[in-house]
Amino acid sequence: MKPGSRLAIYHPPGRIGARANPFGKDVANLQLYRALARHGGYARVDLLSNLPVADADVAEDLFPDARPPCQVAGGSILSVEAPAEGGILFRGQPDLETLAWIRRKATGDRGYSLAGLIHTLGPPAMRQIIAGALTSPVQPWDALICTSPSVRDAVSRMFDGWGDFLGERFGGEARPRPQLPVIPLGVPAQEIRDKADRPGARARVRSDLGIEADEVLVVWVGRLSFFEKAFPQPMFRAVEEAGRLAGKRMHFALAGWFPGGEADRARYEQAAAAYAPSVEVDFQDGNDPEVVADLWAAGDIFLSLVDNIQETFGITPLEAMAAGLPVVASDWDGYRFTVRHGVEGFLVPTLGGPPGALGEALSARHAIGLDSYQSFVGAVAQHTAVHVGRAAEAIAELTRNPELRRRMGAAGRVRVREAFDWPVVVRQLTGLFEELAALRAATPGGAASHRLHPLKGDPFADFAGFATQDLGLERRLRLRPGAGESDLARSEGVELDGAFRMWRATPEEASRVVQLLAGAGELSVRDLLLAFPAERRRAVQMSLVWLAKIGVLDWLAPQA
Repeated sequence: MKPGSRLAIYHPPGRIGARANPFGKDVANLQLYRALARHGGYARVDLLSNLPVADADVAEDLFPDARPPCQVAGGSILSVEAPAEGGILFRGQPDLETLAWIRRKATGDRGYSLAGLIHTLGPPAMRQIIAGALTSPVQPWDALICTSPSVRDAVSRMFDGWGDFLGERFGGEARPRPQLPVIPLGVPAQEIRDKADRPGARARVRSDLGIEADEVLVVWVGRLSFFEKAFPQPMFRAVEEAGRLAGKRMHFALAGWFPGGEADRARYEQAAAAYAPSVEVDFQDGNDPEVVADLWAAGDIFLSLVDNIQETFGITPLEAMAAGLPVVASDWDGYRFTVRHGVEGFLVPTLGGPPGALGEALSARHAIGLDSYQSFVGAVAQHTAVHVGRAAEAIAELTRNPELRRRMGAAGRVRVREAFDWPVVVRQLTGLFEELAALRAATPGGAASHRLHPLKGDPFADFAGFATQDLGLERRLRLRPGAGESDLARSEGVELDGAFRMWRATPEEASRVVQLLAGAGELSVRDLLLAFPAERRRAVQMSLVWLAKIGVLDWLAPQA
């Protein structure tokens, strides 16, 4: 199989199907993996994981409604055959540190390229994970994919600061960095368009919600989390004010799920009653794809005034654009990358809190565990403003002008088809993989000095000084007096003797060791191992220690 015709994806849980109450990154990764498999032109796709997954399950997850157009297989992340052959290991998260050490141990740094994807920069713990790229064998032929220019700029500044600190602390030159390409997430444009273009669904849903023909339905789709997505008060107030400006009764449907259950629902209902008393506000189940599809069909305007540093891209405005809805969104990170003000919708100005002591205190309280991440990020969002007046004016203008809604909705569909449809995004990803391979091939360099992570290496080597001796190849072994195969038979009935048996030889191989020593009297570890096939010798060597542990073998010279 030629390089580039095989793709390895690392997904630790193994199965990639949708689940209830998903986070945006989970939905995006599910669609991304399927898009890479469908549109990447690969002859084989390997899904590597921490858990065993059958090939048939991989095929079902990647191609739930079709026969796989390529070979698919599951595998272990500890086996690097797939990325070494294909030249790339793709990870739907930005944690490349451990993968870089696995690569170094198995193939060396030039064995293949790593590509990770940044979904969020908000959590300090995630920033720490990303920063590990500067203190691990991540190389310039690897990449951390940024979904917007805002993400790229923020990561670059973070690397600058962290790199400066490392230089100040340890001296030396600047550390190697991964590439930071800007490649967006995507959406299945035609699929969403087909769901939205259902006149029957539009009429049914609007009738159920009591919406007259000349009235406007504003739609939100996303997690209903005030601490990790958006405080809803500005949206409620903007829709309320838009109704007064336009002289229309307004309807606002929010499809999502409440992380805090009924308590969160009560908070949202209270805020809606306070800030949008004349608006018909309706909360719907965003976990039901049919409900979301119906809202794409029934809606007139999509509204998303996110205010949270947890949000770095935002997939729902793209889905709304694919559905043909004009978008009113906060001028915020990835939103300003996908929505063009005055073309597909309107971007509403935002105001960040003042840098200084209070922000530093927020960060410090979270760092030492006084505040949860939700409290930290929620406090930042509560003190980030979205201009309610501008949002109300935008909604009112779209409410008064059906032709403007139609024109912006049509422009949104064109933009998604040209820039954010999955085949378009996949072409950018496969192009990146080819560029990384070329860079890897063109970069000279010698062998690495540390094959294993100095802090996470071989425990039998790292703690060799704890034991009196270790099991070297020249150590002489023999059976203890009276020991033999009866000991092996007894151990089969002792549950504790069976613990961690996956690391050692089979019972038959252990029996073979006993037979060899019974016949020879004494043998070196090397001679014993040579009696077994090469691929089984490590397991047999581990069993020699275990046999000594249960009193079958002796490794000390006989006492005079």
